[in-house]
Amino acid sequence: MKKILRVGTRGSKLALAQTGWVITQIRKRFPDLAVDTVIIKTKGDKITDVPLARIGGKGLFVKEIEEALLREEIDLAIHSLKDVPSELPRGLELVAFPEREDPRDALIGSGVKSILDLPRGARVGTSSLRRQAQLRRLRPDLQILPLRGNVDTRLRKLQEGQYEAILLAEAGLRRLGISVKRVSLSTEEMLPAVGQGILALEIRSDDVETREIVSFLHHPETAFCAQAERAFLRRMEGGCQVPLAAHARLSDGQLHLEGFIADPEGRRFYREGLTGSPQEAEDLGFRLAEILLSRGGREILEELLS
Repeated sequence: MKKILRVGTRGSKLALAQTGWVITQIRKRFPDLAVDTVIIKTKGDKITDVPLARIGGKGLFVKEIEEALLREEIDLAIHSLKDVPSELPRGLELVAFPEREDPRDALIGSGVKSILDLPRGARVGTSSLRRQAQLRRLRPDLQILPLRGNVDTRLRKLQEGQYEAILLAEAGLRRLGISVKRVSLSTEEMLPAVGQGILALEIRSDDVETREIVSFLHHPETAFCAQAERAFLRRMEGGCQVPLAAHARLSDGQLHLEGFIADPEGRRFYREGLTGSPQEAEDLGFRLAEILLSRGGREILEELLS
């Protein structure tokens, strides 16, 4: 057994809260193991005033952490799965997915009860193309304005009156213990991002000791959902530059997967679902992507990525 486990993470309050939870579980399980936190600044952390879709590229919040892992400066990386590209660098592997937190989006605004309840022309803050397309499909009258920064910064901008409402991930609010009044949107209203609410533990593929240490954190049901959603993303090849989403859930022994792809205005919007056994999670994700590509998604991808 290792004497010291070096854990790499971003330095945001949310990333540190997520990493702190994982480290607490490891220390409970292995009280004699020393665990060090190594904070690594990523490109996405350094650029806070530009929407991610405009920055382009993949792995904006994980690349530098993965490079530290490959250089053996850390032994374990902890990510929000929604930030992890569908293709990993050679020699790295996602080995554990703890049980998923609530994957839904939260709508926050004074007295706001739903998206349909927002005043006509209301200013809504989000820089996510996925959220923008779904908002515009439901409420084309809304003013959708960019919103970047950590959770505290986003909430402060709302309180200052820059927006009537903002959208944030419910999982992040829960992990930070933030009790702000909000409405958790159903997945019918707002389909979550691929991997939203899931933590991903990444190691070097040949690091047997670290693999054994974190194996107890793995939640098989969450892993099936992650596999299906990431297979969908891998086939779509859209990343953060295309409005798309996929969400999987297990019910009565079956895996239910829903996904969509749209243009940024939400005018062309294709959404479908498939159901199958958990063991065919990757195949479900691939097949759902193929259905949406054939319905019109391929043309959207060609336009947005050309």
